[in-house]
Amino acid sequence: MSPKDASGGTKGGTGFGGALTPSRVAVITIAVLALVFIFENTRQVKIRLLIPEVSMPLYLALLAVFVVGVICGGYFIRRRGR
Repeated sequence: MSPKDASGGTKGGTGFGGALTPSRVAVITIAVLALVFIFENTRQVKIRLLIPEVSMPLYLALLAVFVVGVICGGYFIRRRGR
């Protein structure tokens, strides 16, 4: 067994598969800024999706769209890896 193989685990020991790369830092920063933006917008808004119109806090609508975006992004990244 070579010294490289003896470490067993990931490089850097962060538990994320390696050290924090600039791209990971950028993604984390964008996600944090998006969440701050979402929770700063708390007023009531009317949202219409096809026929029904609902009144809800803007942060809930933005959070829902953020979650849908994260799910879609994760799906396409996972498909690209196969």
